[in-house]
Amino acid sequence: MDGRQASGTARWVTEAGLTGMTELELLHGFCHRLVAEGLPIARVNIVIDTLHPIHEGRVFRWRRDDQGDLDHVVEYGRTNVEGEAAANWRRSTYYHLLMSGEDFLRRRIGPGHVEDFSVLADLRAEGQTDYLALIHRFEAEGIIGEMDSFYSSWTTDVDSGFTDEQISLVRELASSLMLALKCASLARIAKTLVETYLGRDAGRLVLKGRIARGVTDRIQAVLWYSDLRSFTHITETADPEQIIPFLNDYSEAIISSICDAGGDVLKLIGDGTLAIFKEEDPSLACRSALRADQLMRSRIRALNRDRADLNVPVADAYLALHIGEVFYGNIGSQDRLDFTVVGPAVNEVSRIAALCRSVERDLLVSSTFFAAASTAEQDCLVSVGRYALRGVNRPQELFTLDPSWLAGDESA
Repeated sequence: MDGRQASGTARWVTEAGLTGMTELELLHGFCHRLVAEGLPIARVNIVIDTLHPIHEGRVFRWRRDDQGDLDHVVEYGRTNVEGEAAANWRRSTYYHLLMSGEDFLRRRIGPGHVEDFSVLADLRAEGQTDYLALIHRFEAEGIIGEMDSFYSSWTTDVDSGFTDEQISLVRELASSLMLALKCASLARIAKTLVETYLGRDAGRLVLKGRIARGVTDRIQAVLWYSDLRSFTHITETADPEQIIPFLNDYSEAIISSICDAGGDVLKLIGDGTLAIFKEEDPSLACRSALRADQLMRSRIRALNRDRADLNVPVADAYLALHIGEVFYGNIGSQDRLDFTVVGPAVNEVSRIAALCRSVERDLLVSSTFFAAASTAEQDCLVSVGRYALRGVNRPQELFTLDPSWLAGDESA
């Protein structure tokens, strides 16, 4: 591989990073070019920490002889807590580079060579003969969360191992690859963050540039507003350290049900959840919302059984469903915006939710929701009477699930 070829590879990966290729696409395209130009690499791993609520980072893999039977991307959990992941991390070549301050480690593999890291024995069994590990550190201004450096390892299976020139090329070209990978990783982190904190649909709109204050869409949507029964009593009587796990358990059951049914969660307000369901056909949005309620009830029943076995507080959810026209978009100050929904319909759904406690119903839906629902959904709903809603001029007829239908569903 000569200087012209190396420059071409560096130029390709830089331009590919700007086009928006994923980390895996960048790695595979880069490695295939190195092999085509005569660099005898056999396997490459790239380890990238990230900013994610569950995963600490990801491993991206390339294998020269891959026949499609390998996992190319592996997400790993926290390594800063005791456990197998933490123990493996402390035994790794990457940890050695991090703690030693070095940026490069090389080990020949095979008879007569030291195996001071466990990975070397595994590589020897695979027929590898030479191993390089690199760390590319970021300066303070370039650190995002735990993403303060990238790690990589490079091996060959030729008998003589890497030449000094080949090692120099890998170290030089790896910098261009890491820069492109950082670009791709930052784009993925941005998507994760906005969808985690704003919701999937709102997050996508923000990333498309919908961030100007006052820019909203007028949409028709089914509105979901749920709360947990007895939450105030539980917070006053339970051990303080139980409250956050309690909220996390029930939020998981509720939010996952909404998302699985096609809804978007817009806001968490203590134990309350505001979500929307959007469809061109309003009856489909109503169906999705009722499906989410069904999923939520099933998951909360299972959760309550598990929590009761642990002798920790349990709860049930009450829910209001309404449909109406709302403004959907950016609302707030110049320095602090919220991507949410506003309008009379939002106020009405919160008032209906408050009535669930006084009329002792787990679910109340508005008359407009009932009218928009299909005949099949209407057949599952029964009227509970007309009620005055605080701040709403006229009383409104409300509906709930038919007890006979609900009993059949729970037995199923």
